[in-house]
Amino acid sequence: MSRARVRKPDELRRSRRTRSHSCWGHLILAPLWAQHGANLGTLLRTCDAVGACIAVPPHDWVPEALRRGNTVPGRSCVHRTGNPRRWLEREHEKGSHIVGVELAEGAIRLADLEPARRRTVVVLGHERTGIPDEYLDLLDDVVEIPMIGRGASLNVAVAGSLVAYKLAGLV
Repeated sequence: MSRARVRKPDELRRSRRTRSHSCWGHLILAPLWAQHGANLGTLLRTCDAVGACIAVPPHDWVPEALRRGNTVPGRSCVHRTGNPRRWLEREHEKGSHIVGVELAEGAIRLADLEPARRRTVVVLGHERTGIPDEYLDLLDDVVEIPMIGRGASLNVAVAGSLVAYKLAGLV
């Protein structure tokens, strides 16, 4: 019988990066219509864990929301989008692969999602209403997180984290 050995905090610290990563420009999580500000800081912690950046809309409450939920010391890679449509259009022009997380017909199941091979932007919508219809034409692909429970959606931090780990090739 195998026994798991729990690694101690100082052992974990030695095995991880000692400082914040700079912008690698490979994976960007974009919660452009997040409902609850506290989820943004939690999603920012996931970005640190998988080596991704976060792109946030220009709302006054966003900086405080990022600080409140983020417990990772040091600077994080945060992109400011300005107008979300123009930002996504510019990402297309740069050749980014834009993936929306949405319950949609023809969507890729999370389990079938391949790791990102080029700059990828993950668009996350509002927790109740999703990605606005007028932005769906900007998505190259849609990924769906299957759910068997009664809930209609996951919060933006959980949904974004699941997709980020998959796209980063860590699960």
